[in-house]
Amino acid sequence: MIILYAAILGLVQGVAEFLPISSSGHLALLENILGGSGLMELDGSAFFNIMLHLATLVAVCVAYWRDIVDMLFEVGNMAGDLVHGRGLSAKGNPTRKLIYMIILATVPLFVIVPFNDAIESLNEIPWFIGAALILTGTLLYISDRLPRGKKTEKSMTALDAVVIGVAQGLATIPGLSRSGTTITAGMARGLRRSFAVRFSFLISLLSVSGAVVLQVLDVIKEGIDTAMLPAYGVGMLVAGVSGYLSIRLLQRIVRKGRFGGFAYYCWIVGAVSIVVWLRLSL
Repeated sequence: MIILYAAILGLVQGVAEFLPISSSGHLALLENILGGSGLMELDGSAFFNIMLHLATLVAVCVAYWRDIVDMLFEVGNMAGDLVHGRGLSAKGNPTRKLIYMIILATVPLFVIVPFNDAIESLNEIPWFIGAALILTGTLLYISDRLPRGKKTEKSMTALDAVVIGVAQGLATIPGLSRSGTTITAGMARGLRRSFAVRFSFLISLLSVSGAVVLQVLDVIKEGIDTAMLPAYGVGMLVAGVSGYLSIRLLQRIVRKGRFGGFAYYCWIVGAVSIVVWLRLSL
């Protein structure tokens, strides 16, 4: 049964991390409402959480490997330019500018770190998560009605990156979708829809890596239950595969459709979670 729980959590992480429906919100609802001791034992494991985050990192790396390879080569070029006194200007170099924009969009997360414990405590409040999911749905509904932008890495500004970064910081609140919030912010700033999705996933590389680093100390304190390693492996595999497929699905939806379906889904799940919480509280 523990293997099944691990697969469920991996599926929720992989699908909800990239589709705009909030992985943190769904995982918290599973623990608080659907429950099950095995489910909560896995979800409360710092090591398992790291494994799930690493799986989602791999999914992004596979989906955007060309961008990542280009940026890695450009980091090497930047080091060479610095050594030879040529400066680090990004003028006429879209890959270098993209690197700078990703760094700028990550900076607001440092403001959130001191409040991490308070934000995590919200995972224990189902009605709050439900309300946040309803807000996520509203953001997605609004995003469909925004004018279609034309900005890419060549034309986006530092302010665009900071606004998207602030949105990413706010999306650490459980129930607010990181991808949905950042994509909506990007579209509101005039980014091309496909680039808004691409930029959202690329900035997740640094944010998810940061989350992994923050959890390392928890793993050291908690230790690793070696008996659970098979379950951890299954969860990680399911999260990675489902995450990659979710990225491809969202790319397809952005090219051919809208986010309306996700908006209605978030509204329904949010409303149901609030109703269930009310019934359980009476």
